[in-house]
Amino acid sequence: MKAAVFYYSQSGQALKAAESICGSMSAVFKEIVPQQHYPFPWSRKEFFQVFPESRLGIPPSGIEPLDFSDIADADIVIVSGQSWFLSPSLPLQSFFGDEGVKEYLKGRSIVFVNSCRNMWLMTSRKVKEYVKLAGATLVGHIVLQDRASNLVSAVTIIRWLMKGKKEATSLLPAAGVSGEDLKGASRFGKVMENKWKEGDFSGLQTALLAEGAIRYKPSVLTIEKTGHRIFGFWARFIRKKGGFADGKRQGRLTLFYWYLLFVLFALSPLVQLFFWITYPLRRVKHNREIDCNV
Repeated sequence: MKAAVFYYSQSGQALKAAESICGSMSAVFKEIVPQQHYPFPWSRKEFFQVFPESRLGIPPSGIEPLDFSDIADADIVIVSGQSWFLSPSLPLQSFFGDEGVKEYLKGRSIVFVNSCRNMWLMTSRKVKEYVKLAGATLVGHIVLQDRASNLVSAVTIIRWLMKGKKEATSLLPAAGVSGEDLKGASRFGKVMENKWKEGDFSGLQTALLAEGAIRYKPSVLTIEKTGHRIFGFWARFIRKKGGFADGKRQGRLTLFYWYLLFVLFALSPLVQLFFWITYPLRRVKHNREIDCNV
């Protein structure tokens, strides 16, 4: 099976995920290179600068041209990336918005691989929209996520993003997706190859889920759904002061930064507690089927 693999990876995590999944496939890797540079590690100012555009789906630039000549005969397309502020990262949004990319994706089977902290649902919903608009079919969705608790992973990811320090300490685990999970992702590629041999990708997501393609955390995703709505209000509020990198909106970005810290470390534990208290009243099984399928 031949796979066309498009990836955006600042730290290397999303690329490692794609390489592991592809395994024995004949894979051609294409890096997504945004015309707007995004640093890694980030400064706090640079990181929060991308928030409004990430949430509202307004990338400040396109991507560098891609060569599709050597992947015209690909059997499947894999897109590997990440979430920023409960949305697809801006490079991924630029990728899906590119006219050349949309023309290439038309009529093809797509698998999206999200290497993230622990909130992936709203990103997956947006990717589904992008794939549909391109005239393609999303046949698989894989989520590789940090196994640490919500608050612990928040601390380690901030440390990694701002300081570039991923390694474990005496008090904290390593940040991001574990090496074991990245290596174990090779099993998903075998599932894809088996479906290709059968000549039908229509049941791929069911087979991927049986192999643990998504670890479903209903209490965390409840926070994500609420947060995504509130992020929309904040993003529009900030954009009223100016577009991307406009210094006039820095005051509102700083307000959002302090709001986010308060919500993350003070309110989110209470929301999770309330979720579990009211668990019997929630349609978790029904929501899982909707959220995890393509």
